[in-house]
Amino acid sequence: MPGQWEWVVILVVALLIFGRRLPEIARSVGKSLTEFKKGINEAKESSDDLVDDVRKVKNDVVKDAKDASGLNDSDLKS
Repeated sequence: MPGQWEWVVILVVALLIFGRRLPEIARSVGKSLTEFKKGINEAKESSDDLVDDVRKVKNDVVKDAKDASGLNDSDLKS
């Protein structure tokens, strides 16, 4: 990990190389990170919804199996 003076040198070199384009580059990186985070959140919500749907189906199947077999919870745990 670079120390304090290495970061200063890196910053000065970046300013010399990119100069006036640096704010534009920073803005672009910021927008990209925002879109990436939004995509990650949407994927997480989608996977959470999928897990909920699978749990509902599982519970329905277990309930239907119990109803069809006439067994209660204590019989199934034995």
